Amino acid sequence: MSRVVGVTETGVRQVVVGRVRRLLRVLRADLCTLRADPMPPSLWLRWLPHGLLCLVAFGVTVGAVAQLQDNGGVGLSLAFAIGLAQGAAVVFALWRPVPAWWLSTLAMLVGAVEVRRQLLAGGAHDFTWPWTSAGLIGHMAVLLLLALRVPTRVAAEALAVTLLLTYLVEGVLGAADFQPTGVLAAILFTVVVVLGTALRGRREASRALVAQTTLTAEERARRTLLEERSRIARELHDVVAHHMSVISIQAQVAPHLVDNPSEELRENLDGIRQNALEALTELRRVLGVLRAEHPDAAQESADPATGTAPH
Repeated sequence: MSRVVGVTETGVRQVVVGRVRRLLRVLRADLCTLRADPMPPSLWLRWLPHGLLCLVAFGVTVGAVAQLQDNGGVGLSLAFAIGLAQGAAVVFALWRPVPAWWLSTLAMLVGAVEVRRQLLAGGAHDFTWPWTSAGLIGHMAVLLLLALRVPTRVAAEALAVTLLLTYLVEGVLGAADFQPTGVLAAILFTVVVVLGTALRGRREASRALVAQTTLTAEERARRTLLEERSRIARELHDVVAHHMSVISIQAQVAPHLVDNPSEELRENLDGIRQNALEALTELRRVLGVLRAEHPDAAQESADPATGTAPH
């Protein structure tokens, strides 16, 4: 009995370990990538959104430097490096959203750690450990751009990692009850990701609708062309094939209507009948091409030698 229980526990452990490994492989494939995914220019405003985001990046850089230096006591050089990284992440997200998200996350963590170190060095014991306002805005912009460009699963993974870091930094290690910006940061990050995912879904739905409309128009045009070809083939069959069949039959019957027809007459009538049959065979091939959905393939596969006269 104990052996059976041990085997069962081993099997469950292997299943759990296998699932965890698969999850880690998925996370690594989704978030550890340098794949380019540029934002396309707006249809009506062209590059105006890109310019606005560059202004946002500039404001994030200036605001982060000021807040880190004035409120957090961080040195100018390090504050400038952190603010520049946060602003650059916004611009970088226009082309490579996942690496830009990593850059923004790392800059926010470095800023939080340095602020905590400076506050502890200054003798502060009762302090909050918030994200900076500029850092929040920059990271929201990066998450929004990421959600607009990557699949929903990747956006959800990035949001989960961001919320986990917010919980660890502002809840476990830093501020009490996630104040003043922990809960606000979690709400804002979730809102921008949901908004970006919804906009991406709407864009994909519109694109699918346009593609379906284009396919429908092409199918309608192809159907109209096939109907016109069928009409032409039907008219050719009704008119030309009928007369050619009559000529062939008359040429075959004519020798029997004359007493002792000469050999030359028989040869001429046989020639007329043979020409009529060849014309009918060629007409049948042309009708097959007109009725075919792919005329080129039908023309290549047609064999006039095996054709028979249409009825």
